[in-house]
Amino acid sequence: MSDFCITPYSNQFKKEWDRFVDDSKNGTFLLKRDYLEYHSSRFTDNSLIITHNGSIYAILPASRRENIVSSHAGLTYGGLILGKKATTSDVQHLLQSITGFLAGQGAESLVYKPVPHIYHRLPSEEDLYALFRLNATLSVRNVSSVIFSEDRLKFRDIRKSGIRKAIRQNITISESTDFKTFWQILTSNLHDRYNAAPVHSVEEIEHLATLFPDNIRLFGAFDGERMIAGAVIYVTTHVAHCQYISASPDGKGYGALDLLFDRLINSEFLAKRYFDFGTSNEEKGRVLNESLIYQKEGFGARAICYDTYTVPCKIS
Repeated sequence: MSDFCITPYSNQFKKEWDRFVDDSKNGTFLLKRDYLEYHSSRFTDNSLIITHNGSIYAILPASRRENIVSSHAGLTYGGLILGKKATTSDVQHLLQSITGFLAGQGAESLVYKPVPHIYHRLPSEEDLYALFRLNATLSVRNVSSVIFSEDRLKFRDIRKSGIRKAIRQNITISESTDFKTFWQILTSNLHDRYNAAPVHSVEEIEHLATLFPDNIRLFGAFDGERMIAGAVIYVTTHVAHCQYISASPDGKGYGALDLLFDRLINSEFLAKRYFDFGTSNEEKGRVLNESLIYQKEGFGARAICYDTYTVPCKIS
């Protein structure tokens, strides 16, 4: 690995970084610099670029807080983003070299969140084997509910009943740019049920949707012209992922989300390999929200895991 060079990211590499994400085996738009940096005021960037013979071989989107480096603390997933030439042996040695490099910068551990396999454009789990060889500890495991479009299960009767109810109420489904109205519904729900707030402010999600209009899309359920439910969908090569889901009291009573997801799953994103409802966990995966996952599984979704590993950093 002596001919591999690890370099801290700086703005001069932005175009090369984004181009590499597009050409990689496992990168998505969330790993591009405009997305990584929308919340730069909350995170100290510690991203790395790994080159071989002058060309980028891999990148590590990362942030740092005191002596902990995370890949990336502001994202659901991160980890090594790999080029098509990446091999198992190289990635094993490379991750070991990265932990040594970070140790030289004073880091004690690397919190590593690999990109789940459903987002891979080519098989890209070399890092999982490298983590095993480095005795990484599985520290978080969240369950996400996913529909595999090529072999879909039928909706449960309760979901079909909700669809019929929404149709009787003349609820309509359409794409929207009215993030403000949806955020009012979302914020109210999160506050009332969990005493929580959305990860993004409405200004942030509007800004990101402007930067990535093909990737960040809002779909609403409407009673006349009034939005009563909605979902923000993150669209990548193989996956339509529900980033936010919420309904008003009327939306819940009218079965609006059932009709909305019927449209998204069976029409709008039918060509996507996976439809991902997102996770249903609390307390770093130790608690399962059974009512929430029951709703998602009612559409035929089944489990994949979003994992987080902790790797000690030491100079080898």
